[in-house]
Amino acid sequence: MKQISKEVYALLRGIVNKREKAMKVGETTNSDLLGMLMESNFREIQEHQNNKKIRISVTMIFHEVLRLYPPIAMLPRVVYKDTQVGDMCFPTGLQVVLPTILVHHDHEIWGDDAKEFNPKRFVEGVLKVTKNQVSFFPFGWGPRVCIGQNFAMMEAKIALAMIL
Repeated sequence: MKQISKEVYALLRGIVNKREKAMKVGETTNSDLLGMLMESNFREIQEHQNNKKIRISVTMIFHEVLRLYPPIAMLPRVVYKDTQVGDMCFPTGLQVVLPTILVHHDHEIWGDDAKEFNPKRFVEGVLKVTKNQVSFFPFGWGPRVCIGQNFAMMEAKIALAMIL
């Protein structure tokens, strides 16, 4: 099965490479779906050909969508033992609510364009853009993070691939 998968991948990669070469010499190849998709992205590919970091991936787009429109607006938690954080004391049983949407739109964390759709902010990964702070948590954080996070991301990517 792996051998078949490798052969199919090699054949598809060969078709795409052949189309790329044709596009570089000026031949139009938009007579089918592959040609139309390649032509629509050709200018951006040419602009950023040598800079792989600039290319926007589906994951970056999903991260930005989840940042702007998190699936949960607030994360409620209950303090299970007396906790001291700086000058503040949180007694046992206190309910703490973390407003996900406010953190994801904070100008101090995300910059002046915090309310704008900009997937390129995730070029170097989530940790780099958040400056190693816990400020991106669309599925929660820590031991109570959503166990379906990876499944949801994969499902979204598959759904998008099927639509395109």
